[in-house]
Amino acid sequence: MEDKIGVFICTGYGIADALDVDALCKVATDEFNVPFCKTVESCEGPGLKSINEDIASEGLNKVVIAGISPRRYPDHAFPEQVMVEPVGLREQVVWCLPAAEEDTQMVAEDYLRMYLTRVKKRQPLEPFQPEETIDKSLLVVGGGIAGLTAAVEAAKAGYEVKLVEKTAVLGGWLAKQHKSIPTRPPYRDLEDTGIDELIAEVDANPKIKVYTSATTGEILGAPGLFDVTLKSAGNGKPEGEVVDQFRIGAIVQATGWRPADPREDLPYGKLDNVIRNVELEEMVKSQGRITRPSDGKEAKSVAFIQCGGCTNKEHHSYCSSICCLTSLKQALYVREQDENSKAYIFYEFMRTPGKYENFYRRAQEDDGIFLTRGDVTEVKPNDNGGLSVTARDTMLGEEIQVNVDLVVLAAGMIPNAADGEAIRALEDAKVTMVEGDSEAKKKDAAETLERLKQHDGTQILNLGYRQGPDLPSLEYGFPDSHFICFPYESRRTGIYPTGAARQPTDGMGSRADATGAALKAIQCVEMTARGEAVHPRAGDKSYPDFFMQRCTKCKRCTEECPFGVLNEDKEGTPLLRATRCRRCGVCMGACPERIVSFKDYSVDIVGSMIKAVNVPDEFEEKPRILVIACENDAFPALDLLGQHRLQSSPWIRTVPVRCLGSVNFVWITEAMSAGYDGVILIGCKYGDDYQCHFVKGSELASVREKNVREKLEQMAMDTERVELHQLQIDEYHKLPGIFEKFAELIDEIGMNPFKGM
Repeated sequence: MEDKIGVFICTGYGIADALDVDALCKVATDEFNVPFCKTVESCEGPGLKSINEDIASEGLNKVVIAGISPRRYPDHAFPEQVMVEPVGLREQVVWCLPAAEEDTQMVAEDYLRMYLTRVKKRQPLEPFQPEETIDKSLLVVGGGIAGLTAAVEAAKAGYEVKLVEKTAVLGGWLAKQHKSIPTRPPYRDLEDTGIDELIAEVDANPKIKVYTSATTGEILGAPGLFDVTLKSAGNGKPEGEVVDQFRIGAIVQATGWRPADPREDLPYGKLDNVIRNVELEEMVKSQGRITRPSDGKEAKSVAFIQCGGCTNKEHHSYCSSICCLTSLKQALYVREQDENSKAYIFYEFMRTPGKYENFYRRAQEDDGIFLTRGDVTEVKPNDNGGLSVTARDTMLGEEIQVNVDLVVLAAGMIPNAADGEAIRALEDAKVTMVEGDSEAKKKDAAETLERLKQHDGTQILNLGYRQGPDLPSLEYGFPDSHFICFPYESRRTGIYPTGAARQPTDGMGSRADATGAALKAIQCVEMTARGEAVHPRAGDKSYPDFFMQRCTKCKRCTEECPFGVLNEDKEGTPLLRATRCRRCGVCMGACPERIVSFKDYSVDIVGSMIKAVNVPDEFEEKPRILVIACENDAFPALDLLGQHRLQSSPWIRTVPVRCLGSVNFVWITEAMSAGYDGVILIGCKYGDDYQCHFVKGSELASVREKNVREKLEQMAMDTERVELHQLQIDEYHKLPGIFEKFAELIDEIGMNPFKGM
């Protein structure tokens, strides 16, 4: 289809007072030969309706609207078949720069040039549609409270579910519990777990097929096209035997948790009458009473030690959220068994969030439950066949000692999840040890084997991903997700960890969490079927295209993709799995040959936008500073700068990018060659508390920046001309200082010597 471009320039919001609108129209009509340019009083509400009427009547298929920020338009504001580029003159020009000044006018005209260039280069989007039909059924891995809930909720929504549990029975840890902490007002009395009813609901649902004593032997493919092989986990069948093979669309990982082993810090495993909370629970569930393991006598006094092992940062250093409530519950077991029994709870912090505070009060009111804040320093046998517990630093400021029949350690929750990236590194190191071509590489491989040996043989999902067979994990072993913006997501599109596998939680929390995960899995299969990205660019119909004729098989794209989108063959050729893609463009930024592009976002499109700016010569003393801003935090922060009427700089020209990881650094060298005096890169913050929407885009940019500095040195340019900043969206107030300081630097080191060449 032939391009028919139209430009609408808004005169409202003070734009006409601050800018020469006629001059803007001439940029469109004279410089870019745009046949249709019209001024409008508003580009919202009735004004937006009028623009859409003109688009239809004029038959426009590419449109630039110079007015409000692109973030101010509602979803589906324009006809789907029309490519629209909004230019934020209001927020990023007239609200943050002096009105009716030459430099402000130049900023507005340059932005119009940039977005006219962009819209001309854009191609119509054709959603990715594989040859095979997208499957919309779901796989739930794990048959505990979270897995059962996810299966039921998905089935209620009309989706077929395959539920896989590695043990012979469903129910997980909740099926081993005697009672549950209260989940209903007044939050004081223990309740039945309700797990039997949930299992019965699963068994009775025709949309749910249950596999017990089975594991996921292999999962190949991508969202909508996952091919699953189930294998026997034993229990009467040969272990490893293929049980079934099928295709599914998305996966909920509800593999639960296991208790921490505190034997390094406390005498668990050394004294018979020291057990963990999970073992006490199973004891009450199976025999209906609490006894001493050493002789089977009834335990009439029990000490509960909180944070069993958690105080050792090398062992287990995070709160498991449910341990305090579990000890309060089990203390009531002790009291219900015998009215003369006693329960002692030693704690550092008592965590009973929200309405669970009422349950805490219930325990405090019991005369036989003693709560003491202090550190347990010793547990040893006493003369009565029981144990003597010593604690210090109590609220009384003195050391105390109690004699009890049984000690129960509040063992923390460790996720049943494997670190796929660590397993992959381990496997690569094993290969290097055999096939490595130098002693140095073999030495590095040996160090990797030692460092990651605890990951050997820990596979759970067994994904066919180049970057590893399971989800990447966070610091404490939980499957990695963007916990600030996308709490149900993982770094593998279409796979959603939930329940205690995702974060420490109780049964009620697991049910709520699993419902969310099921809905995310449903969203994934539906949007994948439409050829759309699930998040964070939800609804984006673009996808990367690889011009393989120029591929050098350097593997940078396969290694750097945050989401494991690319597999590779034996020669190292990248193999695109398009439905895994989040459309971040990190592969585009990684490729030294620039073979990766999207129809609406490419090295050529962004490079052309950068070069569309009119760069004055050095004698005009008007520097030009290119700002490459992440669209998720940095670019919105520029909007907020204007909304708060803070002053920006007339020297900057901003290009939004999908992610700082998508920045191909040829843009920087080309900008320098075009006469820009400096480049500021602004991305999301990263690190332990990262908030980068694409996980490691800013981090990748910081690594690649070193290569840019080397290139600038080769060009005989000052390396200070490129700066990298991390910014949260609410740190917009820092931008004027960043721009002012950088402008002072340019003034100090001088204009770009390439100007005018």
